[in-house]
Amino acid sequence: MIRIKTPEQIKIMREGGKILHHVLYTVAAMVKPGISGLDLDREAEKMIRAAGGVPSFKDYGSPPYPATLCVSVNEEVVHGIPLASQIFEEGDIVGLDIGMLYNGFHTDMAITVGVGKVSKEAQRLMDVAQQSLRIIEENIAPGVDWQYISRLAQQHVEKHGFGMVRSLVGHGVGKDIHEEPQLPNYVIKDYHLILKEGMVLACEPMVTAGSYQVDVLDDEWTFATTDGSLSAHFENSIAVTSNGAEILTGE
Repeated sequence: MIRIKTPEQIKIMREGGKILHHVLYTVAAMVKPGISGLDLDREAEKMIRAAGGVPSFKDYGSPPYPATLCVSVNEEVVHGIPLASQIFEEGDIVGLDIGMLYNGFHTDMAITVGVGKVSKEAQRLMDVAQQSLRIIEENIAPGVDWQYISRLAQQHVEKHGFGMVRSLVGHGVGKDIHEEPQLPNYVIKDYHLILKEGMVLACEPMVTAGSYQVDVLDDEWTFATTDGSLSAHFENSIAVTSNGAEILTGE
């Protein structure tokens, strides 16, 4: 069942989303050679709890996810576990995904950043992935079929020679971190979802430099590209309003 949020609930999510944006971009600014994923995770959890929030991901699922922040490096697509041994090197690209429960409602967002100077191809990958999220945002409105939006995002990614991950999709967000509806970033025949005012969607295209196929690693959480190609991930929590999309995890 898709949960429609009230204006008051969206207001709470807007407040939480603004805090989460600040947390994520503060942590992203720490990314440089020699820093570990665990360094970022500790700072993210400290900031979330200081703001009166609770990490959405920590202890989620089975096996329980052990951290506040997902840190996915290079060929890792999503759900990478931050470790002290995970030391960033010049030229890496790092996906940072974070969620927070605040006053009863979750928000969820992600960005991908480069470590120092990255290759032109890595930068192009990140740019196209971020552009695909913008395309999604620009086309969200009541009455729009999600298939139309996913087609635009997929076409943009593929015309640049990249792949759109299909094993993982966006989702609704609110009282639970993962709610209905499912939001594929590619076209599924006969899948139609007409957007309605009051829906809140965690939109998150995941883009690969090679094949869109992914595998789950031995930690049972990290998804990585099957062919070892780079991957980039961007996400915002977005309310469907009468005026289109409102990005709740914005500044």
